[in-house]
Amino acid sequence: MASEPFDKRSGWIWYDGAFVPWQDAQVHVLTHGLHYGSCVFEGERAYGGEIFKLDEHTARLRHSAELLDFQIPYGDDEINAACRELLSRQKLVDAYLRPVAWRGSDMMGVSAQNNQIHLAIAAWEWPSYFDPAQRLKGIRIGMAKYRRPDPLTAPSTSKAAGLYMICTISKHAAEREGFADALMLDWRGRVAECTGANVFFVKDGVIHTPEADAFLNGITRQTVIALAKRRGIEVVERAIMPEELPSFDECFITGTAAEVTPVSEIAGQHFQPGPVTTALLEDYMSEVQPKKAEAA
Repeated sequence: MASEPFDKRSGWIWYDGAFVPWQDAQVHVLTHGLHYGSCVFEGERAYGGEIFKLDEHTARLRHSAELLDFQIPYGDDEINAACRELLSRQKLVDAYLRPVAWRGSDMMGVSAQNNQIHLAIAAWEWPSYFDPAQRLKGIRIGMAKYRRPDPLTAPSTSKAAGLYMICTISKHAAEREGFADALMLDWRGRVAECTGANVFFVKDGVIHTPEADAFLNGITRQTVIALAKRRGIEVVERAIMPEELPSFDECFITGTAAEVTPVSEIAGQHFQPGPVTTALLEDYMSEVQPKKAEAA
């Protein structure tokens, strides 16, 4: 299944309010979202048939669209219900879901204020984002050439498709050098995030993570911060400079796709997956599992 092209798969996709056969869920080549990046999306995971933090993901999808100056023409409850029904129709229990909203093909040009706003939702099986064996011992990360943009130049806190262009370029470059991902700095030269995940460091039992003022404040990031505080682990959100990397003991990244993944190296700087990383990985995997109702 992993090698099967996404446009050749079977099943159903929720598209503008109706379930359509997977291969019929298409857009025109002159779609505004394709040419001008007027597109936002979400990445969600289902565990045991339940979508983790679905409400938060749907709210962020709507907020991202508003940052790109358009309104999604479906309510949160309708979107959530579509996600759940799609999971059932696809007969999936552990899965990845991808809601995506974009400006259509009514007008072609930079200005497209009257274009129809479309929304589609797909779901498929998707295992760990990184190779399982590599993940357990910590992945290797390189340094990205491109930086996360100044919030005054782009809506950098939205999950907008266009913002991922430099992520794809950076991840491809890292993979060609034998790394699993790349660490990106922000426009000020501060540590920001990886191409699709937030980053955390540990020093003397204290967690340090970049302040999310120029990149997406991930839902998994927020969850892990809460889990750490629940354990009594101090979490410091602050500006982190790349020259500080040698001072940290542990490193891990977080994201819906990445979950909690230990890091063993960033561009020659080595880390040892340790007790804080291990504890939070275990806590997170416990957190995302559906909670069983207590016996009456």
